[in-house]
Amino acid sequence: MAVTLKVEERATRPRSLRNKLRHEGKIPAVVYGYQVESTSISIDEAELSKALRENGGNTVFALDLNGKKINTLLHATQSDTFTRVLTHAEFLSVNMSEETEVETEISLVGEAAGVKAGGVLNQTSYTVIVSATPANLPENIEVDITNLEIGQSITVADLPKDADYTVVTDPEEQIANISEAQAAEEVDAPAEAAEPEVIGATEAE
Repeated sequence: MAVTLKVEERATRPRSLRNKLRHEGKIPAVVYGYQVESTSISIDEAELSKALRENGGNTVFALDLNGKKINTLLHATQSDTFTRVLTHAEFLSVNMSEETEVETEISLVGEAAGVKAGGVLNQTSYTVIVSATPANLPENIEVDITNLEIGQSITVADLPKDADYTVVTDPEEQIANISEAQAAEEVDAPAEAAEPEVIGATEAE
């Protein structure tokens, strides 16, 4: 199900218009792609941020532009380095019947048996590329690691299969493993310090 966002067409010049938009709580954005000419738009920053928190980045966003709905995926965003407030967004118009490839997060679920036995969990990959029609793109893929023992690993090939999408990342790419905990190295006790020799001293007769 698409999430509808109200957007407005905007002028690109003068540059001061961007500051005016941000002062009004809006950010500059652009939409382009399937059956859409590249169009500069503005969108409410708080509304977009809320939609991302509640639905994730792989959601289909139906942009309401001048009464016309444009089905899009959020292609890229920019945000302020310090406040993390969004400052720009790019929307890619998509054909809802054609498959597209996106990056999807991997979520490890459960406590591994190897960790309970004293091992250390190492996650080596955090995302994979999946292919699906826009409405079927997963926000994340959960991987159950409950039975993972020390010395064992999980690869892309071990991800759960789903009829809605296809994982296109190399199946041999490792996602996580359980390694043995590194034993603390024993530190040798320092040798007793030799008694310093006093220069000029003579042996007592």
